Amino acid sequence: MTTSSEFTAIALALDGTTEAPHFDRRAFKVARIYATLAADGLTANLKLTPDEQEFKMMLAPEAFMPIDNAWGRQGWTTAVLAKLSVEELKAALKMAYAHALPKVKKR
Repeated sequence: MTTSSEFTAIALALDGTTEAPHFDRRAFKVARIYATLAADGLTANLKLTPDEQEFKMMLAPEAFMPIDNAWGRQGWTTAVLAKLSVEELKAALKMAYAHALPKVKKR
């Protein structure tokens, strides 16, 4: 079981992550937003690929579900913090973080 404080600490420990308001949520980003935390601190939305989302939902259906709109079909996934261990949360945040890193230009 994790808390919003643990979520925030883990996210901000990822290199280059900043926190800012995002509508009624708190957003965590590097080059792009990769996670948002609900105002009530009970859930977070994570940017995963559709395949990663499906995998997370197979492993822990009580903890992960797609956002119920087009964003969800693109991989944005709601995570119920109370249903995740610290290690599960770290793994999910690192997965989302990897998608938000700046693109490396090829020469």
